[in-house]
Order: sequence, then C-alpha cells, then structure tokens
Amino acid sequence: MEKINRSNSEFSNKLPIKIVQFGEGNFLRAFVEYAIQKLNQKADFNAGIAVVQPIDKGLVNMINAQDGLYTLFMKGVKKGQEIQEKELITNIVKAVDPYASFQEYLSLAKEEELAFIISNTTEAGIEYIASDLPTMQPPVSFPAKLTVLLHERFKHFNGAEDKGLTIIPCELINYNSDTLKEVILKYCTDWKLGQEFVSWILNSCSFHNTLVDRIVPGYPKDQIEEYNSQLDYKDDLIVSAETFFLWVIEGDDELKAKLPFEKTDLDVKIVEDMQPYRTRKVRILNGAHTAMVPFSLLYGNETVKETVDNPFTGEFINKAVFEEINETLNMDKDELASFSEEILDRFRNPFIKHLLSSIALNSISKFKVRVLPSLTGYVKIHKKLPVHLTFAFAALIRFYKGTWNGQSLPVNDSEDIVSFFNSLWTSDDYEKIARLTLQNKNFWEEDLTEIPSLTNAITIALEEIDSNGIEAGFAKFQERIK
Repeated sequence: MEKINRSNSEFSNKLPIKIVQFGEGNFLRAFVEYAIQKLNQKADFNAGIAVVQPIDKGLVNMINAQDGLYTLFMKGVKKGQEIQEKELITNIVKAVDPYASFQEYLSLAKEEELAFIISNTTEAGIEYIASDLPTMQPPVSFPAKLTVLLHERFKHFNGAEDKGLTIIPCELINYNSDTLKEVILKYCTDWKLGQEFVSWILNSCSFHNTLVDRIVPGYPKDQIEEYNSQLDYKDDLIVSAETFFLWVIEGDDELKAKLPFEKTDLDVKIVEDMQPYRTRKVRILNGAHTAMVPFSLLYGNETVKETVDNPFTGEFINKAVFEEINETLNMDKDELASFSEEILDRFRNPFIKHLLSSIALNSISKFKVRVLPSLTGYVKIHKKLPVHLTFAFAALIRFYKGTWNGQSLPVNDSEDIVSFFNSLWTSDDYEKIARLTLQNKNFWEEDLTEIPSLTNAITIALEEIDSNGIEAGFAKFQERIK
C-alpha cells in the first residue's frame, strides 16, 4: 500500500496556520488535533496547525513525510457498550524542527492568521533555564523558545494589539499557564526585551490554565497488523486512544467565542475556575487508582479492568467512589455521579491493559495527594471513618512490607520510604506499625494519629488482612469497627 499523503488523498488543500503547537507526540495528536478537527468540521473553524518539535529529536520528518496526515483509532466502553471509531486527522499543515531550521521556526511568528499557542512538553517542559539566551538558535527550554517566537511576532507586527496570541498549555501541572507566563516574564527581564514587549504580553496575549484527560496508549505496535488491516493506505503515525475526552480551560466569554466548542459534541468546559474539575479528577480517577492498587494486588488481581469486573473488588471500589470520595466534593452530585460512571467505564476498557503494578510507583506520595484528602474530608463531614478508604489505607501499609504469600510485591518508591517500612515490618506489633506510619509527618505533613479512631481501625485492618486475607479480612474489619 502507498503511504498516506496529500497528493494521494482528497485532502490536498492546506488550512491557514492559526495554531502553533509545541509538541508532536501521541497525546497532542490524539487530543488537541482531534479537538481542532471537530471545530473545523462543526464550526467552520478553518484552523491549520504548525507543529514544533520542542527537543532536538522527534517526529517532524515522519509527520512531514505524510504531509501531516495520520489515523486516530479510538476505543472504549460507554454504559457497558464497546465503542470503536477511527478518523483521519487532516489539520497539521507542517512540522518544524527549530534545531534543524531555526529561520523556518521564526517565520511562524509572522503568520497573519496565527491566533493560538498550544503545548504539551511534559511536566518538566515548563522550566526556567538560566543559561538560555535570545541569541541561541534555539534556546533549550520551551518557555525560552516561546519567548523568542513572541518577541519576533511583536517586532514583525510593530506591537499591534490584535496580533497577540491566546496561549493554552496542556502540560500536566497545576496552574500550567500561570507558571509558563511567569517564566516568560523572567526571560523578558533577563534578556532586557523592554517594557513595551512586556506590556504586549500582559495586555494583548492571554494565558489559560487547563486540565486535559484522555488515555493515549499511542502507536499500537503489538496490534499493528490488526490496525493496518482496517486501512487502505500505509500509515506510520497511527495513534490509539480511549474514547473518553475532557478538556477544561480557564477562560471567559471572549475565549468561548474564539473556541466555539459548544457547536461540537466534545466535552470541553471553558470555565472561570478549573480547580474544582482538577480536584474531581485527582480525587475520583487518580484517587480510585491509588486506593485500589495495594488492596487489589493483595487480593490477587493484576489489572484495573480485573479489579472493577470482579464482584468483590469491583463493589469495594464502587462504594469507595460513590459513597465516600464523592461525599467530600463540593460539586453537583448528579455531575459527580455521571463523571464517576464514566471513570468506571474507562477502567473497564478492554482495549487498554492497565497493570496495577505500573500504577504502584510512589504510592505513599500519591495516597497523600489523591486519597488522604477524601478520607479526612469524610471524617470532617460525617464524624466517622470512611470504611473502604480506611481499609485501603491499611492495605497500602501492608503492601509496603514487600511480600505477600511468599511472593514479592511491586513496591516502587524512594529509598528512604522503602527503608522505613523494611525496618517497621521487622515487628509484628500491628498497633506500633499503624501508629508509627500515621505519625510520620515526612509522609503526610501531619500527624494522622490525631484523627479519632484511625490508629485503632488501621491496627484492626492490618490484623485481619494478615489473618484472613483481603475479602474475609474486610468483612471481619467491618464487624469489628461498628
């Protein structure tokens, strides 16, 4: 079969460049390009994307070899029904490597219709590097590269107010655009770019914090023959993703007018404050993942799907989410329930094999951020412990012993945390193990023994887990703490 490109397909015309996107990896191509394609189809958005390779090695040559065309396969479960879709993505106009062609990169600043900057350069991408200079071709960091591009645009259009850009980073850090803006302004000071340019950034450009959510396994190398069999062309850039899609962007009515996503069926929320949505995701999706890992591994499951499909572990996670986690969130209860159902559908996705062992990394710090606020919040509201989250906490402590039924467990954490538990589990004094773990402020930044009944409940749970296993142990735990 012939490799897909614009000369052998119906997509010979290229769209005007309205978006410069830093990052050409799987996530952006399965998320942002898909979203913009829907805007082009449903809202006559007419936006082309110029992709910039943010580091010195990437996919630019492969993307240009196919004239920006590639196939997105989406698979998932919704309300128990399996969904499979595919779409040829057509909105990448060109891909640019600033390391190989810096002048081509700078020329993007002069695009008349350019309106947006979008990025996903990994969590480490938004960083300040003091050694970056405006004379470098290019500077190392993404914010420095962007500062150079913005300055070039400012100069080319003589500081025209209507040539400012809407900047929407998608890196997975909280307050991502605030952080990016802060670093850009620091470069403006370091490089002495002038107050007029700073004023143009502050007044003519806008920065928008975001939350993105979609699982993107990427290039399906293990099933590539199955994917290729569905195409009548050769595609080296196939990308696979789940069907679930959520994009929360902080913005106002002006941004809604610029990005008319209400004309599509995508779940894009342009809101004044995205923090409740971030909290919802961290507490429900990430919290359920973190809570289930030790508990489910000790039960004998290997994957997230096995966990939610199993009658016992599935009911446990369901109740932890609907009866405990959701109770602590100050959002519309119907919206929380609907979101939680979507999360459980995602966990059931038969097309994604999500190993529990792969989520086990740094479980202590994850538990502190993702689960502990739900546990303490529940206590504050109901004046009692949440049964499932408390038992999951005990399973976490037991997991860090490192062995279960003579087998090694996939404990993967920093040396000091592993050493702490190795020392702790030389004892069989469950009360001491519970107390010293809960007292460890290096883990939790607070003394959790001050939570009424928690030390006793964790002690009982540890005793029951070791004596009776997870399922029978949980039943006896519930009886003993009534």
